[in-house]
Order: sequence, then C-alpha cells, then structure tokens
Amino acid sequence: MLEKLTVKNVALIERAEMEFAAGLNVLSGETGSGKSVILDSINFVLGAKADKSMIRYGETECAVSAVFSAAEGSEACRLLEEMGIEADEEIVISRRFRADGKGGIRVNGEPVNAAMLRKITSRLVDVHGQSEHFYLLSAAHQLETIDRYAGEGLQRVKQALSLLVKERRELKEKLQALGGDEAERGRRLDILRYQAEEIGRAGLKEGEEEELTSRRLVLQNAEKIMQGLSEAGGFLSGDGTGLDALNGSRRAVAELSRFGDEYAALCERLESLFLEAEDIADTINALAEDFSYDESEAEEVEARLDLIRSLKKKYGGSVEAVFAFRDETEREIELLTHCDEEFAKLSAALSENGKKMRRACEEATAIRKKAAEEFCAGAERELKTLNIQNARFCAEFSPYSAEDAENASENGADSVRFLFSANAGEPLKPLDKVISGGEMSRLMLAIKTQISGIGGISTYIFDEIDAGISGKTARVVAEKFADIAAEKQIVAVSHLAQIAAMADANFLISKHETQEGKTLTKIERLDGARAKTELVRLVGGEEGSAAAEKLAEELLESSHRYKSARGGAR
Repeated sequence: MLEKLTVKNVALIERAEMEFAAGLNVLSGETGSGKSVILDSINFVLGAKADKSMIRYGETECAVSAVFSAAEGSEACRLLEEMGIEADEEIVISRRFRADGKGGIRVNGEPVNAAMLRKITSRLVDVHGQSEHFYLLSAAHQLETIDRYAGEGLQRVKQALSLLVKERRELKEKLQALGGDEAERGRRLDILRYQAEEIGRAGLKEGEEEELTSRRLVLQNAEKIMQGLSEAGGFLSGDGTGLDALNGSRRAVAELSRFGDEYAALCERLESLFLEAEDIADTINALAEDFSYDESEAEEVEARLDLIRSLKKKYGGSVEAVFAFRDETEREIELLTHCDEEFAKLSAALSENGKKMRRACEEATAIRKKAAEEFCAGAERELKTLNIQNARFCAEFSPYSAEDAENASENGADSVRFLFSANAGEPLKPLDKVISGGEMSRLMLAIKTQISGIGGISTYIFDEIDAGISGKTARVVAEKFADIAAEKQIVAVSHLAQIAAMADANFLISKHETQEGKTLTKIERLDGARAKTELVRLVGGEEGSAAAEKLAEELLESSHRYKSARGGAR
C-alpha cells in the first residue's frame, strides 16, 4: 500500500507530505484547490510522462517520492529482484524533473528508467481516472479486463499459445526456405537455375574487373600514349640527343680515369647512366613498336565491364559477392532438388501445429466465456446495488474460423465487446452507444469491485469516480468503496459527503496566499472535528448550521455502523 507521499515544487505545492491510512483515504476541497495536483504527483511518481509545466513557477525542478509497503514474495518484490534491485517490505520511489527536460528516477536507491518504473508500479497501484472510461470503451481493453478476471488458468493457455505461435513461425520459415509447396518450389528452382546459369555463362575471374578497367584506360588514351612514346624515344635515340650526349660525356671522362680514383668513380657512374638510358630507349622503342589500337577490342572491353556491372547490380556489390551469391544459389538448388522428404516432414509438423493452435484457442475461448459469464453476472449484481436496478451487462464473443485460430496471435483468436442496458425493455448495445457518464462511473466501480482481489494490486486510486451521481446512489457508492477498502487501500478524490463520511482518513486540499503574494496549495489530514466541519461544507451547509451539522453527524454515525457491521471499521 501507499504509506507516504512527499511532493516538492509541483504546481502550487511548495512542499507537502501525506501519510495515508490502510483503508479509504478521501481527498476533498473546493474546485480548483489543487486536488488534481495531488493525483498528477502520484501519477508522476508512478511513471507518467513528465511535463515541465508541472514545475512550480520560479523553480527549476520538481520532485516527488512515494513509500510503499509490499509483502515479501509479492509480484512487485519479485520484479525488483529480477531487475537486480534490493527488495524488502518497503519500496521507496523518488523522481525528479528539471525545466531543461532532464530528470532522474530511483527505486530503493537504484536508478531506473520510466519504462522500468511503470512495470514496477503496475504491480502496486491501479489508477482510475476519467480517461479510463475511454479505456473501457475499447474492445481490446474489454478483452484484457476479462483475461485479468480469468486469472492463471487462461495465462497457462496463453503461454502455451505463445510457444505454438513461435513454433508455427519457425516451421513456416523453414518451409519457405524449401520453396513452399511443389508448385512454389518449381518456380523457385526455375529462378535459381536461371541465376546460376547467368553467372556461370559470364565466366567471371578474380581480378578480371581491375584488369579490364586498366586496359580500358589505356585504350581510351592510345593517341596520347603513342605520342608520348614517340617523343620520349626521339629525345633519347635521335642524332645528337640524349644517348649521344651521354656517350660523349662518358668517353671524355674515361680519358681522365688514370689521373685519380675520383675520376674513375665518375666514369663508372656515367657508364651506368648510359647503359640505363640505352635500356630505357630500347624499352620505349619496343613499346612503341608493339603498341596498337583495335577499336573492336575497346568495344569488347566495355561490353565485358557492362556485363560485370550488371551482375554486381543483380547479385551483389562486388565480384566476390556475385561469387558468394552463386555458391548460395547452387546450395539452394541442391536442397530444393532433394527436399521432398524434409518438406513432407515440415508440412506434417505444421498441420499438427495448426490442430494444437485450434485446440488452444478453443480452450482459451471456453475459459474466457466462463470467466466473462461470472464477471458480467457479478458486475450486473453490483450495478443493481449501485442503483441501476434494471442493469444488464454481458460480453459478446465474435465467432472465428479454423483458419483464424491456426493463424492467431499469442492472445488467441477471440474478439469481444461489452454490451449494456440500463433500462427495462431496452436492448443490449455496445457501451459507447448507450452508457451515460454516471452509469459509466458506477460500471467502473462495479468492475473494480469484481477484480479488486486479483493481481496483487494493493492500492486503488480513484479520480472523481463519483461524477454524475448523488442521493441514494452516492450512499451505495460510498458503501462499495468501504467494501473494497476492507481488503485494499483506496485513495479517492471526491465531492460527495457520503464518501467522505466513510473515509478512514480525510485530507483537505485548500489554497492560500502567502505574505509574499504567492498562492500555495495546502494539504491537511483532518482529525475528527475538522473532518466533521468538512462534511458540513460538502453537504452544502454553513459552519455553525445546526441542520448541516446534524446531517454530518448522521452520515458519520451511519458510515461507522456500516463498517462495523461488515468488520471493516478502522
């Protein structure tokens, strides 16, 4: 249960602490006093999306912390242990949010993210606000409600379905790898053989593309190459050019060799230079003689490169990738050519899986229908006690085919919608077509009563679920709150005196102006006398009004008798 809430710099709250009782906690106050701020703070610490508009004006950050008590071995404690967070009978959650959009969340001192926080708090608290009315109007959420009521029996079937769905997906993938049925395999083989033959006909060789690219560059620049070779040869081999000059220089220095070692060394260098230049000249002349340009060769080179580019575009970004594609294609051809036995085996397994899927879906449907019948009958009884005497409420299941079941999700093949009628003689219709706001509030309370003992949730939070009701109905709603609060903690925002009178703890939310001219929200836990004064206000009386005070006393006395009679007085 929620034991303590500490709020700092949220909206008009500078700092506030609330220590909650184990039973029914009622928050009341004038409209605009800040009751919604308390619920916003609770939602914030439970993991709701943060918004910098919640930070009190003039401050840079807000913070909310909550202390929960949780039984050892509870779902919340088990989840904390799975997350590597020390779990004992006290769970402390703190969350900060700054104006720059950054913040931090800690659970028992360990940092967590918002998704982890929501997973933890979903095991601790069930928040019902006006938005949950819309939640229940969704067919998907209606099915979730039935599943929650159905409990562990359905969960076991859904776990089995999950394994079957995974198995079916894997079998289909394996069959797809074998090319599907015989006709599909034939089509696949035709494609694969064409691809393998196309690559084979190309006769690709490693390094071929680089060689062709280099050759194309030469052919594209043939005229430049021939001109360059001719000019270079002329500079070296012509009369009076490079070789003649080097030869003359060599002979001149050779005459000096006998005059010293340095002249002899110089002569050797000139000799080497002449021989190298002579060899270069021979190479140039040979290249020039051998060089030829064939236009048909250029066309062949370009066509070959185009073929390689085409294959790369089809089968990979490189020649190596094309080779890899060819190898994989040949392996698949081999597999598909000799896969009849494996295909038959997988097909039989898929057929058996389909039978199991159908049986599991049928089992899930049977469990859901039984649970829905009990759930709706119980909710219908609760609605009658909530002053909708002619209420009728049921769940309508849509039929599904064998094929639907075989291809169902982990959730099965069921589709359901709630039908409701508040008046005698009126047909049952979908909720969103017939239900009023006040009726929806009572329906939600009836549903909460039905599922209050399910799922390990210890705290329920209601935001003005009493909207649209008054008089005798308000009294019945108050009693229903007391019934739930005998086993679970409730935190409720209410404007009804009947509900406030039934509370185990009353909190007054009010606004006041400070000497500095700031408006702040104040939260007070009311003692007996103050609680009675607030009841007087809620029944519409002025403080000191004898009639209003008497009515307040009667409400308190009546509420005490009700709780004592059911053993729920705290």
